[in-house]
Amino acid sequence: MRAVDRALAGTGVVLVAGWLAVVEVFWLPLRVAGVLVPLSVLLAVVGNLVLVAGAHRLTGSRAVAVLPALTWLAVALAATARRPEGDLVAVGTGGLGAVTLAFLGLGVLAAAFAVGRVLGARPAGGQVLGSPSAAGTPPARRSEDGAHR
Repeated sequence: MRAVDRALAGTGVVLVAGWLAVVEVFWLPLRVAGVLVPLSVLLAVVGNLVLVAGAHRLTGSRAVAVLPALTWLAVALAATARRPEGDLVAVGTGGLGAVTLAFLGLGVLAAAFAVGRVLGARPAGGQVLGSPSAAGTPPARRSEDGAHR
């Protein structure tokens, strides 16, 4: 994949993460027949898991893979801050407060898990930095009697 394609893929994933976070925030008070439906919580968890892994798969970059999680976090936290006009998008009272708290907590947990998986994965070459074979030392060999040398 060319560098331009990777940059476009990374930009696209970040834009989707931002859009999804905005949709999730405005769906926090979603009610069906008067019953609060925590669809935003499910979307936050699944979206963060899929977008971080997708960004890593599309771009091959660990740094770019972290960007969807950071974008989601920025939008979610911005929704909890009061605007100069006094508007507050993500409120914290009653049942809606519980859904908002679950949205923030589980969304951050899913993002942290996804980022941890990406950052903890082996590099494309299959070698872990600091391992003997990565440092230029040949791996241990077994002699004919089975002992390491």
